[in-house]
This record gives sequence, structure tokens and C-alpha cells, in this order.
Amino acid sequence: MAAKRRPGRNHLFVPGPTNIPDRVQRAMLVPSEDHRSVEFPELTKPLFEDTKKVFGSTDGTIFLFPASGTGIWESALTNTLARGDKVLASRFGQFSHLWIDMAKRLGLDVVVQEEAWGTGADPAKIEQALRDDKNHDIKAVMVVHNETATGVTSDIGAVRKAIDAAGHPALLFVDGVSSIGSLPFNATEWKVDCAIAGSQKGLMLPAGLGVICVSPKAIKAAEGSAGSNDRLARVYFDWEDHKKQNHLGYFPYTPSLPLLYGLREALACLFEEGLENVYHRHHVLGEATRQAVAAWGLKTCAKEPKWNSDTVTAIVVPEGVDAAKIIKHAFVRYNLALGAGLSEVAGKVFRIGHVGDLNELSLLGAIAGAEMSMIDNGINVTPGSGVAAASSYLRENPLSKS
Repeated sequence: MAAKRRPGRNHLFVPGPTNIPDRVQRAMLVPSEDHRSVEFPELTKPLFEDTKKVFGSTDGTIFLFPASGTGIWESALTNTLARGDKVLASRFGQFSHLWIDMAKRLGLDVVVQEEAWGTGADPAKIEQALRDDKNHDIKAVMVVHNETATGVTSDIGAVRKAIDAAGHPALLFVDGVSSIGSLPFNATEWKVDCAIAGSQKGLMLPAGLGVICVSPKAIKAAEGSAGSNDRLARVYFDWEDHKKQNHLGYFPYTPSLPLLYGLREALACLFEEGLENVYHRHHVLGEATRQAVAAWGLKTCAKEPKWNSDTVTAIVVPEGVDAAKIIKHAFVRYNLALGAGLSEVAGKVFRIGHVGDLNELSLLGAIAGAEMSMIDNGINVTPGSGVAAASSYLRENPLSKS
């Protein structure tokens, strides 16, 4: 039997993929073309420079891969490190766990610093581990900037200060998949050596375009490992192949043309709004969501306000309630897509993503739908309380600074 049609739009409030602006969708409706033509660099060359601005980089190199963020993780590790190299990583959520798992499977020696889920990377612990590493065996520090599983943002500036205070030469790798294009990111100031992004979050595109911003230090590390017998195997993700082609405006293999055109338009959207306004808008929407959570009498997964993410809020349901039922009911009854709890917090939280192309009324729709689904599932929430708290905050706090 055919599925029943649902009137209206599906309200997408997972923390990625995010809503795609209409103008970006239109920009991706392009015919196939020759990606070796003399005109193709007119599209691509500006992309390499403009994308750096979203990373807060003045001296980095951008590589664009037809891949997800996971592929870009692999790119960072395999281009700069050798088999058996030691890396330091903080684990405090599903995505930091997956990156650690990848590093181990690639043959790296991972020193894991366990942190409570609902917190983030601990700069003091990172500094101490690096001070104790007298022989500088640790080659890289890996940190997830924004952990979507728990709605937590780590302080990358503080991590950089910790590395510098220890006087350690380790590379700094940062997963910015759910932060870059939505939260302030300063790759040059923080001396991030590999900053990783995916197209389906703050860049407001479909999944499938992986982006990495690589520092001169990381480029040098990659060049130094090129002739090593212990180098990690890489072919598809080899930066060297891209370096030979990108400066001319081309790629070593067939790129995703629609995503490149979409990226150009998405960057135009971000720059027209102004990056500072983009960051401010996400903060206001994040705080409005937290106001709703408080009005419901619930708590977020983030254990302290300093950990609050402005792109996703993970909401802890009362003891004995299955958050998965709230998510399913919201989808089936109200055509609202909420994020599920992952791994250690599966069934314990549901997530409202407030990232990408959305405004006040968009968010209020998600808050209203989540509120109704909770009430329908027996949670003692006062009808309208979350919407009222969020709308009061939004009326007093414009989304734009200018």
C-alpha cells in the first residue's frame, strides 16, 4: 500500500543534515559539463579562497573531497601520520569515539582521555599529558569541537593554549563538522593544523562534500611522510594529488558538480548575512531552545552552561521515559524530525538541531512539536510553556546584530 501523503513540509530539526535554502537548491540544478574545460576554474578557484574564510584561516590550504566528514577524518590522519604514531584524543561522545576507533583501525597508537558525556575536552588534562610526553612521542591531538550526540562545545582556543603552554610540537586536529559555518572558528588564531567540515551542517548543502583546511605545518608533515615505509596508506584521500591539480582549478578525479555550485551559493548566503551575524543567530536560537527546556522543567545533557552548544540541544527525558518514542511520535504524528540519542544516551535524550538555514518561527515550530509529542507520551509538561519561554526570549533578542 502506498504511503499516505503528509500535507505541508517535513520539519527537519536533526543536527544534520540541515535545511537547504531554496536558492542553494536552485543553484545545484545544473547540467553536466566538462570538468576539464578551460572555463571550469572560473567556478573552482574562488571556492578554495572563499571557503577559507568560513574556517577563519588566512594561511591554510583547502581540499574538497566527494566524501562525508568521516572521509575527511581519514584524510587528516593518513596524510600526516605514520603507522604506530601516538595520538592524544578526548572521548566524550559518539563522534569523538568514532574518530578514536578509526585511528586505532588505521594502526595508530591512541592515548584516550575519557571525559563524562555532557562535558568536553579538558585543556588541563591535555596540557599535563603533553608535559609528561618528554620525548614528544605524541604526534597529534584530536578534539571534536562540537559533539552533536550530547550538545556540547569544547573550547578549542583553550586547547591550543594548553598545547603551547606544554611547549609541545604536536599537530592539532579539530572535527568542526557541526560547528564550522555556524559557530566561531579561528583556524589561524588557534593554530589548527587540520580542520574538518562536512557539507550537510552549517554549509547548508546535501551530504557528500567533505572539506578540510590544512595548515602549512600539516602540509610539511604530509610531505615529510611521503617517502616513509611506515606511512599510512592513502590513494583517494592523498593531498599530493590535489595539490598538483587544485592550483589550476581542477581535481585529480571527477568532482561533484552540483555540490560545487551549491557551495558557491551557500558561501554567498553566509557572506551576505555576515559571519558574525550567522554566529549570533545560532547563539540566540540555541539560547531560546534552552529557555524552552527550562520552562518544561527538564535538563539538557550538557552538564554546565559553559558546555552548551549553539547548534544542537540534547534534552534529557524523565526517568522511565523512552526518548525514542517521543521522536517516533513527533515524526509520525506531527511530521517533525528530531535527533535521536546515540550510544550511551540512546533512549535517554532527544535532540533539537538549531543549525543552518532557520529563523525564529522555524525554531518555534520545532519546540511546539516537541512539546506536543512529550505531552502525548505522558510527560508532565504544561502546554505552551516551552513555546512561551522561547518566544519571549526571541522577541527581546534579534537574530541579527546589525
